[in-house]
Amino acid sequence: MRKALMAAAVAAALLPAAASATTGYFSHGYGIKAKSMGGVGIALPQDSLAAATNPAGMALVGNRMDLGIDYFEPDRGAEVVGNGFFSGTYDGNGAKSFLIPEFGYNRMIKPNLALGVSVYGNGGMNTEYTRSPFANLGGSSPAGVDLSQLFVSPTVAWKTGAHAFGASLNFAYQRFQARGLQPFAGFSSDPANLTDRGYDTSTGWGARIGWTGQVTPSVTLGATYQTKTGMSKFEKYKGLFAEQGGFDIPENYGVGVAWKASSALTLAADVQRINYGDVPSVGNSINCLFTGCQLGGNNGAGFGWQNTTVYKIGAMYELNPTWTLRAGYATLKQPIPASQTLFNILAPGVVENHATLGATWQVSKASELTFAYMHAFENKVNGAGSIPPALGGGEANLRMSENSLGIAWGWRY
Repeated sequence: MRKALMAAAVAAALLPAAASATTGYFSHGYGIKAKSMGGVGIALPQDSLAAATNPAGMALVGNRMDLGIDYFEPDRGAEVVGNGFFSGTYDGNGAKSFLIPEFGYNRMIKPNLALGVSVYGNGGMNTEYTRSPFANLGGSSPAGVDLSQLFVSPTVAWKTGAHAFGASLNFAYQRFQARGLQPFAGFSSDPANLTDRGYDTSTGWGARIGWTGQVTPSVTLGATYQTKTGMSKFEKYKGLFAEQGGFDIPENYGVGVAWKASSALTLAADVQRINYGDVPSVGNSINCLFTGCQLGGNNGAGFGWQNTTVYKIGAMYELNPTWTLRAGYATLKQPIPASQTLFNILAPGVVENHATLGATWQVSKASELTFAYMHAFENKVNGAGSIPPALGGGEANLRMSENSLGIAWGWRY
């Protein structure tokens, strides 16, 4: 247990360097095995990161510890057209790559009862425009945002017959900074706490519950629900985020199915709903800035993100006792409307389609190495009525693509 706690501390210490944005600003999956299968995991737990997707899975993975890291490389940028002040093409890749750690530990304290903990990067967003899109309006360079989120999820799970149930208490930690937003000071309720205030942190609590059930010898179903995670406010950015610095983590839930198609082949699918639009600082429209609301206000402007549904499919093939191969695909309707692209130059989370590959090498009876690759295909969102006449009109267009490469070590004991 001492080694498990030390590994968890190492993973937590690495997280402030992490950022991800695949399904909005959430990760497409949690755990390197799940990431190699399009993110599926609601009905197919594979390691001690299972609680990040469905805590019931911890009752099914046995005694094990997992430690992994994902190298994440997004390509993001924006184009402003038809504007008299800041038309041009802007590259948001001042920070080019990120490391996303993960850790899990699970112990069966009884044959039907598990206690464990999963530590993982829930999501994030980073942009760094070395040449600020807002420079001609008085903004400093570089400009952009950096958000990262850590979850530590102690979990209890139990089995009864063909069913398993689980519950996690989620402790969440956020780190954030914004730079170069001086042109928005006139729209802020607290301009002194809008931009260039360095990093600020936020903590909060939430919960996730889940169920899996083997309904036939070859078919398992699953369902999971995570509450909205209420977070303390970003005091240094209470002039930016709605509700004087509020930035809660949205509610999400999903269902999944896994089918043992043959002795070697397993197919799985998940459907996940993420309610971005229910968090004011994320979901409120930016357009109200020009009709009287303010950044940082009680019902202040946000990024205009909508709720979204993510569809994931994956396949796992046991090639031989040493090698297991995996592949998957995830897709969603990206959450940013065409009318909201101006402010989302800072957060262009517009990718929709993700292809994944991976494999596990069984090094010994107790030890394994897992590899995963993900490519999120480039997607573009062209603005429509996105820049008001007061800022020179025209449109803000967004683009983003991503690659990640992960490795994890698993130990069964």
